[in-house]
Amino acid sequence: MIELTVNNQSVTIPDGGTILDAVRAAGAELPTLCHHDGLEPYGACRLCLVAVTHPRNTLAAACVHPAEAGMVIDTEAPQAVQARRLTLEFLLARAPGSELIKNLAARAGIESSRFESPPGVDEQEKCILCGLCVRVCREAIGASAIEFIGRGENRKVGAPFDLQAEACIGCGACAEVCPTGAVKIEDRGGLRILHTWHTQVKLERCSGCGSYFAPQPMKFMKEMYPETDRLWGLCPVCRSKQAGLLVEVKPVVGRED
Repeated sequence: MIELTVNNQSVTIPDGGTILDAVRAAGAELPTLCHHDGLEPYGACRLCLVAVTHPRNTLAAACVHPAEAGMVIDTEAPQAVQARRLTLEFLLARAPGSELIKNLAARAGIESSRFESPPGVDEQEKCILCGLCVRVCREAIGASAIEFIGRGENRKVGAPFDLQAEACIGCGACAEVCPTGAVKIEDRGGLRILHTWHTQVKLERCSGCGSYFAPQPMKFMKEMYPETDRLWGLCPVCRSKQAGLLVEVKPVVGRED
């Protein structure tokens, strides 16, 4: 175990933990937009910057910086607060359409950004280039259907050549982890339309009610879980009903007085 100090409070976390783990253990509030517990730390958004005052004076991204025994951390040090405010101004310029960024900025006392938006960014833009969608597709799903494209102010996330992402299985994990709602997905007419990636995936019909419900490329999961074979091909509603019918109801044996 590692013992360290966060905001004058002593905390203990398991070996191998990060500063973010220590901050959470201390109950301190710290915004994190590019971090997800199910993915490798990335440190892209820089909103979790904190001041480390011992054993050395520095600013550190809490989500990627390893915690050390005896470390002293101050999440509200003036230099850390100012760095996070500056980052929020950059994000406001990058994603002026994101209500989440606007709310975080407002809580920090920021009403507008002094920076200009990159070329091509309109008032509806929500993407902050946190990389969560790219990483979940690569690390958790194993599809790598989307990736970062371009460099500098022209950097964006998309499918190769902004065309149909053939590797996409339509799982929707990218939209699920996106903190700002930048990934737009719609089920319509037997298709899952991933507008953001210019991609369409066919949906399976439920054998029970006939509604479209599951991306066809995800049929491989049936082979992974053969014990649930009787429930495959059913939408969540019909599956729940069928599962209820398959449960064996055993009588409750009461105690005789």
